[in-house]
Parts: sequence; C-alpha cells; structure tokens
Amino acid sequence: MRITKVYTRSGDQGQTMLVGGRRVSKGSLRVEAYGEIDELNSLLGIARAEISDASIDATLERLQNELFTVGADLASPLDVDAPRVKDEWVSQLERTIDECNRELPPLEEFILPGGSRGGAILHLARAVARRAERRIVQLSHQEAINPVLLPYVNRLSDLLFVLARVTNARQGKPEKLATFSKRKT
Repeated sequence: MRITKVYTRSGDQGQTMLVGGRRVSKGSLRVEAYGEIDELNSLLGIARAEISDASIDATLERLQNELFTVGADLASPLDVDAPRVKDEWVSQLERTIDECNRELPPLEEFILPGGSRGGAILHLARAVARRAERRIVQLSHQEAINPVLLPYVNRLSDLLFVLARVTNARQGKPEKLATFSKRKT
C-alpha cells in the first residue's frame, strides 16, 4: 500500500475510518487506544536516536514494527481481516526480559526513572505503554478485542522498564532508589 497523499480532509469533522470502513469519532476509546500506541512508537524512535547500543537498538526496532501491528489490530474490529498480535510475541517479550535481567542486579526497591538520557526516555516509554494499556482495558470493557493485546502491552511495559535499566547499567549510570517522604500532613 502506498500513501500518495498525506491529507484527505475526510477527518475534518472529527471522524476517522477504522480498518473495514466503519467511521467513528476521533475521540472514541478505540482511536484513543491506537493513538497511545502511535505515541509510544514515536517515543521509541526518540529512544533509538539517543541510544547507540546495537542490541538495544535492534530490540527497539523490532518493537516499533510490532507496534504497527498493535495499532492495526486496535484499529480493526474483530470481524475484519487484519494483522493481529500473536501469542508468540508475548513469549518473545518474556524471553527478552529474561535475557536482559541476567545482566542486572536484582531489584529490591523502587528506583527513580532517569539515569542516562536514553534510559530516561525508555522509562517515559514505559509510562506511555501503561497508559496505552489502561485505554485498551477500557476499550475491552466496551468492545471485543484481540485477547492477546493486553498481555502483549503489559509485557511490553515490563520490557521497557528492564531496557531502561540495562541502558543505564551499560552506560555506567547508577540507579537511584526512591525514598518516601515522611513529611507530616
């Protein structure tokens, strides 16, 4: 499929078309959900521009490509033939998390998001993934969706957290433990 024109004017009244042709409000939960995924994908692009580690870059590139399918899946009611997230993608995320965790010390406390610029961007990406997950949960309460979407996005946010830690560790940026304020209210 070639995109020959960026603007169509068909959305000027606040409506957009889902895969399959159904028109919906741009404020619908389905559009909100795949919009969050689009934002996450863009954020991963920023992370890739900042992180020079080849293995992390390859992982992020794979995730970006998968997120296009996540977006297409969310933009497609279940009765429409469209690309779908698959169970094995969740297993692949888990394997990647396990591989990355092998080079990290066990986590016993909450850590502050931050560290290197790339690590901080990945921490932000994790938070955006969690927001996307909340939108997908809301959507799932209103409409039937691919049941693999929620485990995928849940595991993706876990992986982004671990990738942030790995990025910081490889750059020699120590983790800062969170301290809880003991201020009297």
